[in-house]
Amino acid sequence: MLEQVEAVQRMQDYIERNLFESITLAELSTVSLFSPWYSYRLFVSQVGMTPADYIRKFRLSKSALKLRDSTCKIAEVAFEMGFGSVDGYQRAFQREFGCNPREYATNPMPVYLFTPYGVKFRHVERRKAMENLKNVFIQVIEKPARKVIIKRGVKAAEYWAYCEEVGCEVWGLLQSIHSISGEPVCLWLPASYKKAGTSEYVQGVEVSLDYRGMIPEGFDLIELPAAKYLMFQGEPFEPEDYCLAIEEIQASIEKYDPTLIGYSWDNQNPRIQLEPIDTRGYIELVAVKTV
Repeated sequence: MLEQVEAVQRMQDYIERNLFESITLAELSTVSLFSPWYSYRLFVSQVGMTPADYIRKFRLSKSALKLRDSTCKIAEVAFEMGFGSVDGYQRAFQREFGCNPREYATNPMPVYLFTPYGVKFRHVERRKAMENLKNVFIQVIEKPARKVIIKRGVKAAEYWAYCEEVGCEVWGLLQSIHSISGEPVCLWLPASYKKAGTSEYVQGVEVSLDYRGMIPEGFDLIELPAAKYLMFQGEPFEPEDYCLAIEEIQASIEKYDPTLIGYSWDNQNPRIQLEPIDTRGYIELVAVKTV
């Protein structure tokens, strides 16, 4: 089974490296080390869609971010993202997001972007320890007063339980909303920000206090005060070690005494988790107040 998973992961990695080029099943077969027919079947069984659908969704989501964040012509985006014609791109964008590219570029709205999860992360074995002791970088940062668009769960206290309750596609929607911090966040909410019958752990996106954009159906808007945080950041890690990278940072937080630098934990503000990205290291932010 591991051999098949690794074959599909190689195909996913190849697609990401060559996303805006012409990608054929023969090329995917070459990197998978299986026949074209068997590679296609493996991809569908592990990913849940055909390679062509996967590539299309990936390209469309990249194009939506480009339209949101820059001023460019629709035709330029279509061809840059690997679509053969402007008409084909516009029809595909409409089917995927429910609006045409020009409308979206003029007035970006929350849309469910495609998140290309690697199949190997579903089969990661938990390891007792990394081979070498890892360093943890700690820095005091300040968060401004802001609003956060959040999707509440039911009972979740961590990521996997949250995904089971609300679905993993929430992250793609949050990525489509322009964030003042540059990316969505996961939060552990203090009791004062929770609603009865909802989870401590939520996902959201930080926006300015004067945000007047759309709030997606089923989402809430909360307001957070300015606060100081200790940012705990680990070293870069191998992608398959992401669970262990999280555990090591959380263990460091549990052992850390903020009074050593003149602070105490601030339990009135949410604890923040950023997306585990292997090249930058895992990051959590814990609110503090001056002693």
